[in-house]
Order: sequence, then structure tokens, then C-alpha cells
Amino acid sequence: METFSNIVSAVDSFVWGPVMLVLLVGTGIFLTVRIGFATWRNLPYALRSVFSKDARGTHRGTGDISPFAALMTALAATIGTGNIVGVATALVSGGPGALVWMEISAIFGLTSKFSECMLAIKYRTTNDAGEMLGGPMTTMKRGLKNKTFGAVLATLFAIFAVIASFGIGNMTQANSISTALNSTFHVPEWLVGLIVAVLVLVILLGGITRLSKVSSVIVPVMAVFYLIFGLIVILGNITAVPSAVVLMFKCAFSPDAVAGGVLGTITSSMMSAMRYGVARGCFSNEAGMGSAAITAAAATTDDPVRQGYINMTGTFFDTIVICTITGLAICSSGVLGMTDASGELVVGSALTIEAFRTVLGTFGAWIVTIGIALFAFSTILGWEYHGEKALEYIVKKKSICIAYRVIFSIIAFVGATMSLDLVWNLSDIANALMAIPNLICMLALSGVIAKEVKRFQPTIKAEREARKAGHVVSVSDSSDTSSAS
Repeated sequence: METFSNIVSAVDSFVWGPVMLVLLVGTGIFLTVRIGFATWRNLPYALRSVFSKDARGTHRGTGDISPFAALMTALAATIGTGNIVGVATALVSGGPGALVWMEISAIFGLTSKFSECMLAIKYRTTNDAGEMLGGPMTTMKRGLKNKTFGAVLATLFAIFAVIASFGIGNMTQANSISTALNSTFHVPEWLVGLIVAVLVLVILLGGITRLSKVSSVIVPVMAVFYLIFGLIVILGNITAVPSAVVLMFKCAFSPDAVAGGVLGTITSSMMSAMRYGVARGCFSNEAGMGSAAITAAAATTDDPVRQGYINMTGTFFDTIVICTITGLAICSSGVLGMTDASGELVVGSALTIEAFRTVLGTFGAWIVTIGIALFAFSTILGWEYHGEKALEYIVKKKSICIAYRVIFSIIAFVGATMSLDLVWNLSDIANALMAIPNLICMLALSGVIAKEVKRFQPTIKAEREARKAGHVVSVSDSSDTSSAS
């Protein structure tokens, strides 16, 4: 068993090595240039769309849930332990500069997230129950010119998505919840697992409608909750923020290694900052991996580009906002590089807890623990929908979904009560293998993406001018292309 575990660990390191990171970020860079940096220029439009009244309604176009609910359900899956544990791990392994590279990967990840979500809506279809079925698998099957190649890529993506849903989307998240609550509040892990399993099952049996309603409440509340106390920690250490920011950029771009001083026992170099920053950033926001596109396909919209812009803000909120708060809290508090009683570096959630303790004391540990629990729980819900739709694509039967939901809930209990080092590595591999066909598909359809962006730009301009004139923005007169083949 140990030999198998070592092999899996080696494979994990390989698939998430430089080639994979270059493919992920490189695709984002290529697409950003191909569409003329439209996602950057239209980010204000996208943010306004998220908070508009229209985003919460289902009157514009066709779909299963509102545009806002689709975004929140997708965010439920992406905002997880990576925003707390992943950021801390990146800073310890890559130094303060890792946060800068997380942000760089995220600004190009905006385009990757936009592209995969827009394509998912453009090529979505319906299942035998009349519900929307979309995501990279339908994009590959219906969008690629070589239908055999598209069908193969689609099946591979769906298989790896189902595997990832049980691993990184379920067992590892449930384990994070039970570990955090046990270490801080001494709640038995089996009890945490039981409660999580029951809550997940109750929510999932209500289908996408109930899941989206729960996500629309949990995600904004947990994000605001964490951001408020994160800002309090940063403000409490405000005098150290300027020097921390300078150190971040120095470590991110300096060819010479930086060691000692405020970094404690950590030695940071540009290459390590880039490696771990990009890796943790991609892992956190999942831009380019295709998972969020599955949920985006359920949105009620009259135009795939409109919803693509709404869903791309998920990367903005996940990495550029929440991960930045965690990173600044750690770097400005002076805890980065500290060691415990045994002389080992403090890492993961323990490091974030120490950062919050500097201003909030024991209450800070409670905040981080509750944040981990809420973030991880929402991830379980979001990933269930991803896995369910991927499984539905494979077996072509809606009836399989109830059995999947029950099994998924039971697996949450298992994950909360066992050691998961091997599961983490297997899940990482499934995530990487899921991303590869999605990235190939986006590159192959880059011309379609650019054409759709250009087509919709006059609509953005018209809505902007109408808003400046004080007029009510009307529904676009363009034809509904959300189900075009």
C-alpha cells in the first residue's frame, strides 16, 4: 500500500508540474489576447450584472435557476478550503511572492472562466426531465467539428469529473470540516460526519432548485463574514501592510532568493513563488478546469455571453478578493515562517489561525474554524451538482441521480472519519486530467469565443449608454443563442 501511495504521489507531482501550470495559465493568456482583453475591459459590467435585479430573476431567457443562483452555486464549489488552507500553504512553500502570482494567474483565469461558462450555455441541451444539461462535455460533443474526437474528450472529462466530485469535492472537504471542528471545539469527528451527511442529503434531495437557494444564502453570508474579520486583522496590523506588500513583489520578481528577517526560516525565490502561487491560485478558483461551467449551464439567460461575464466574476471574488484577504492577513501579522514547539513550520489552517489570533485572540481561531467549515460544506454541495451532471451525461438517465445523491452523502460521512492523504493525491490527479480536455476544447473553439464576444459588445455599449441616460435597460433584441449547436 505504501508503494502504491508513493506512486500516486509521484504522479500527482508530475501532472501538476510546470507543463500543467503553463497549459492552464497559457490558455488564459492566449484567450485574453485573442478576444482583445474584453474580459478585463468588461469586468465593471460583469460586476454590475451580478448585483443587478435582473440577475436574481428568471424572466430573461430560458434555464433552471437565476443567473445569480448559478454563480453562487458555482462559487459554492470553488470557494473552499483552498481560500484558507491553500493560501497559507502557498505562502509557506513559495514565500510572500506566491500571493502576487496567485493574482496574476487569476486575472488571466477570468478569461478561462468566462470562455468555458459561455460555451457551456451556447452548447447546452436538456435531459429527459426537461432540465438543462451542459458543461464542457456537451461543449466538446456539440461544438468540436470532429464529432468522434469531441465525444471521446467529453466522456473522459465526465469520468474524471465524477471521480473528482467524490474526492476533492466531497471526502477531502468533509475531512477538513471534521478536523477543524475537532481541533478547535473538540467535537467528535464521527458526529461531525453524521451531521454533514444528513444536511447534505436533505439539501440534495431537493434538486438544483433547493441547492441553488441554499448556496445563494450560504455563499454571500460566509464570504462577507470571513472578509469582515479578515479586514479587521489587516487593519489591526496596518502599520506592517506597506512593508508586507513590498516584500511580496520583491519575492515575486527578484531573481535572487530572499531569506531570513520577517520570513523566519523560509527561503523564497521567484521560481518557487511562481510555482506555488500559480498552482494554488488555479486550484482555488478552478478557472480552466471546467467545473463551474456545468453549473453555469443551468442559468436562465437570453445570451450565453451575458452569463459568461456573470460567472467569470467567480474568479474575481474567489482569488482576487478572498485569497488576497487571507494572504495579506498572514503576511502583515508576522506569523509567516514561525515554528511550533517541535521546531516545525506552522502551515495550513494553523498558520491562518495564528494570523487571526494576533488581533482577535482565541476568537480568531473560532472565526477561521467556522470559515473552513462553511467554505468546505458549500464546496460539497457545489461539487455534487458537478458530479451529478457529469454522471448523467455518461449514463444518459436522470433516474440515476437520486442514487448518486444518497451515495454522495454517505461518502461525506466516510471522508469525515478517515485519513485522506491518498485521496487528496488521487483527487488532484483527477482534477488535472479533467482540466486537460477542457483546455484543449477551449483552444480549439477560441475562434467561436472571439466571435461571440465581438457580437455581444454592442449590447454592453447600448446598456451602458442607456444607464448613463437614466433609462431602464431593456432585454437585448438579439436572438437567443443559448442552445445553439
